[in-house]
Amino acid sequence: MTIHIGADKGDIADVVLMPGDPYRAKWAAETFLTGAKCVNEVRGMLGFTGDWNGNRVTIQGSGMGMPSMSIYANELIRDFDVQTLIRIGSCGGMQDDVKVRDVILAMTACAVATPSSTIFKELNYAPVADFDLLHKAYHAAEGMDVDVHVGSIYSSDTFYDERPDLNKEMQRHGILGVEMEAAELYTLAARYGRRALGVMTVSDHLLTGEALPSDQRERSFGDMIEIALKAAFA
Repeated sequence: MTIHIGADKGDIADVVLMPGDPYRAKWAAETFLTGAKCVNEVRGMLGFTGDWNGNRVTIQGSGMGMPSMSIYANELIRDFDVQTLIRIGSCGGMQDDVKVRDVILAMTACAVATPSSTIFKELNYAPVADFDLLHKAYHAAEGMDVDVHVGSIYSSDTFYDERPDLNKEMQRHGILGVEMEAAELYTLAARYGRRALGVMTVSDHLLTGEALPSDQRERSFGDMIEIALKAAFA
């Protein structure tokens, strides 16, 4: 049990999927896991542990933004000895060929700053995904009815962004999408020698203004979760 996770150590699996929304964690657990048990309710940040195809897995909400992700990832790694952490969530598309409902596998995650930035001082650290997870996720998507993109994303520390100049430069340099957590997750995984990956569904698009209707989100998010689970246990 930690300050933010009210679970006993044995309640948390070695593999943890981390959506930002705690109610998405609840939906994913009810949809994909058998024998799912709620193991955390502290501050309403729900977590569930159950089985997927005979494999034990936890789905724990991380909240919005890198500071919140940092809290939960730190505690999962340091206090519960979690080995594999996969972010599952939504993102905004930033390239013409990246469409709403597509899935992005984040090979790298750039950021203006993260909660870990101060320890690097003048170094511009480059957070990257675990290659084995990335490779398995890419192949897990083969044969599924979803378009998958692999490349760089931007982890923003602001939701209501007022930097169109920065967005333009990221688009020019091939950044696929924007979200708010992966860069810090990758940094912490590197620090503690753990595996991490970001698997994101494009729910809206910065160039076209298109957004995924709420009644169509579950099916698209389901593809993302299936890819993440297959990658973790391939």
